[in-house]
Amino acid sequence: MRPTAEPAAAQAAPALTPAQSAALAYVRAVALRDRPAALAAIARALAGSGVTHGPELLIAAVGRHGRLTLNFHPDRLLADGRTVAEALAAEGVYRSQFETGISNGGLTAFPGGDRDRWEESLFGGAYQAPGVPLADRPKYGGLNLLDHPDGACPRFGSCHLRLRPQVLARATFCFGDSHLGPRDLGTVDVFEPVLAALLAATDDTGISLGVPGDVVSLAQSLLRRREDAAWAPGAAGRALDDYIEAQIHGELSLARDVEAMVVDPSFRGTEAGDILAALARRHGFALHWHAGFALPVDRIDADFRGPAIPPLAARVHAEFARPGDLVDAALIGRAAASVVREPSRWADRGPTQVTLQHLKQLWHVLVRFGAPRDA
Repeated sequence: MRPTAEPAAAQAAPALTPAQSAALAYVRAVALRDRPAALAAIARALAGSGVTHGPELLIAAVGRHGRLTLNFHPDRLLADGRTVAEALAAEGVYRSQFETGISNGGLTAFPGGDRDRWEESLFGGAYQAPGVPLADRPKYGGLNLLDHPDGACPRFGSCHLRLRPQVLARATFCFGDSHLGPRDLGTVDVFEPVLAALLAATDDTGISLGVPGDVVSLAQSLLRRREDAAWAPGAAGRALDDYIEAQIHGELSLARDVEAMVVDPSFRGTEAGDILAALARRHGFALHWHAGFALPVDRIDADFRGPAIPPLAARVHAEFARPGDLVDAALIGRAAASVVREPSRWADRGPTQVTLQHLKQLWHVLVRFGAPRDA
């Protein structure tokens, strides 16, 4: 089928609302304030590691090679009973949790909730001004600097949207998750504070955006020449905590803003997978499949996310899988839908939100320990 969408290059960027413009301006002002100290920190980190390239080359590489990715679970249910995939197909836009009422992190997106307070601090109160609608709020993703096929933030979903380069101009960034109150903020043109924080964390932990590495290897990876539009399924990043969070301001249109959709292979041949494939055809962007994460049910770790997770995995497998099936994203999704649609079936486990949280943690176990499903 030939794509019928208008070419993305012909579609104008969305006009930002006053609140969205104010949020971007606030973060940029904070980053400009902190830029001199960040530049000095970057220079020290590079010199101490023997890297001879100047900071300006790394900053340029971020804008040239970085891609925004938004991880999501396509089969999770919205408040109106539709799946995320169905809502994307019906509306053609990606919405924030303030609008959808669901989250693959903490569900605190409501006026006065935790995320509302984090955003007030992060964006200088721009979104708390009188009359600002919830639809103005930013969408959360990550900056995929190393082309990880599982996206920048796989803890938030098994699939992801890969956005076009022009969306970088209306994104803000922090190193680590915004719920931690990060101090190192940036925009694509004032990225030095975020890069300084990334280099410092890499030097301290030996982990760089989810994978083992040092400052030298990170710099080499950032500077390696790549084709901007290329996507190659290399090793997964598995970045559950070590990532650059991105907040995208303004409408996110599938037709205008998405370069590719990358889907977990457990959704091949499923209703959700078919909807996503149809979306890619309709809007004219690429559809890729990453290798996925899967584990035998008796290999679910009991320490990483706690002792409640292995018995939950065993129950999910017994009720929703066939003998010999692996635990994967689609299987967890079937259980998550059941928890919402049939809460009495799970009442013995306690409150619904607790079971949904444990299913999120089961997904984290797969990201951390799972083998490629397509291996």
